[in-house]
Amino acid sequence: MPKSASHSPRRRHLLRGAGATLILSLSPLAGAVAKLPSVLSVRIWPAADYTRVTLEHDAPLKFTHFMVESPDRLVVDIEGVEFNSVLDSLARKVATDDPYIKLLRAGRYKPGVVRLVMELKTKVAPQVFELKPAGEYGHRLVLDVYPLTPNDPLMALVEGRKDAVEPLKLDADSKPEPAPTRNEAPADVAKRPDSAQDNLAKRADKAPEAPEIRTSRKSGRPIVDRLVTITLDPGHGGEDPGAVGQRGTFEKNVTLAVAKRLKTRLDAEPNMRAVLTRDSDFFVPLQMRVQKARRVQSDLFLSIHADAWVKPDARGSSVFVLSERGASSTQARLLAQKENEADLIGGVNLSAKDMFLARTLLDLSQTATINDSLKLGKYLLGELGSINTLHKNNVEQAGFAVLKAPDIPSALIETAFISNPEEERRLNDDAYQDKLADAIVRGIRQYFAKHPPGPKATLASL
Repeated sequence: MPKSASHSPRRRHLLRGAGATLILSLSPLAGAVAKLPSVLSVRIWPAADYTRVTLEHDAPLKFTHFMVESPDRLVVDIEGVEFNSVLDSLARKVATDDPYIKLLRAGRYKPGVVRLVMELKTKVAPQVFELKPAGEYGHRLVLDVYPLTPNDPLMALVEGRKDAVEPLKLDADSKPEPAPTRNEAPADVAKRPDSAQDNLAKRADKAPEAPEIRTSRKSGRPIVDRLVTITLDPGHGGEDPGAVGQRGTFEKNVTLAVAKRLKTRLDAEPNMRAVLTRDSDFFVPLQMRVQKARRVQSDLFLSIHADAWVKPDARGSSVFVLSERGASSTQARLLAQKENEADLIGGVNLSAKDMFLARTLLDLSQTATINDSLKLGKYLLGELGSINTLHKNNVEQAGFAVLKAPDIPSALIETAFISNPEEERRLNDDAYQDKLADAIVRGIRQYFAKHPPGPKATLASL
């Protein structure tokens, strides 16, 4: 036997011990128990449209969910998660006036499984899904509780205002003229019977009839015998805070405050009514915002925002409209990219079969609508320039997803730079918010004075 192959029993024992030590030192989990995923925070966003519960956690989770009746409950079982004080506090986070959730609690169901039980106030159509890390958020488990019968923004509009189904009063010097010939004869809303709301509900999914167009004897200018509907879209909301100022101001709060002031002023106009895509702090997917505007057959769509930039000295108001041929500037392109990421941060269930998310907007030429949007933007920019510095003196264009309604002139208004400390302070000032709302109303008035709305397009009901 070769000398090198001969080992004493003591030497073989030492070698075996050294090998075992080496294996232990190379194994990162040796002698340690793998850490379970933890729920870091829970956020609840109640709204009339739906209530969202978000559980943010530090690693992917496995979960199942099912419904139980008598009473109606949503049950979610989460595997391999640590039960901690965050989950234990769930019951205290539900508001008493939440429209859908009565109680929410969590507990250890069996070894390795935490069970969430949500007791409901009404029949719901829940969606439970995961979101990958985005923005400032880590992994998120989302419980969206939708009413079984979705809220209809068109019927809410009708029920909210009596004049939603009544016409404008004509000028004293005007005389009815025959309406333009169309395949479908136009109907004067005023001639509808007392059950107009019922009839409107039955016709909700059909093409709308054209309004009656009349002409003033003196001026010869067209008068549309109907109210003008304007959809106001407060940017961001809920899980998506938007930009955050140095003093901690959330863009989503500023946009909602300005939009509410603007709605109050537009509703006070004799020939206008305004609709909000959200009226409280909750997230609305970008395409849903567009669909809400089309559902109420809007004549205009205005998305309200507060800009941010890497340098705090950037300042001024801006107006943007859609572009078919790329952005008008690098800043416009970057801004559109940032705004279009709202769905990733706010959280959209991409696997949902919801009618709004399943449909895509019709691929039609939007040239005429974009031209109208540019005209609208010019009037808005001019009025904003009377109360604030303009970041640029021209209307900019880029591929904003929220402006892609093919049949509604649309504009995105950046009221000011929330990243600028001075403008952040002004955005939080009631008087300045009033000035913003007044300026936007003046711009809208100018647009309709020069470009009266024509008959409703049948596309608006799709």
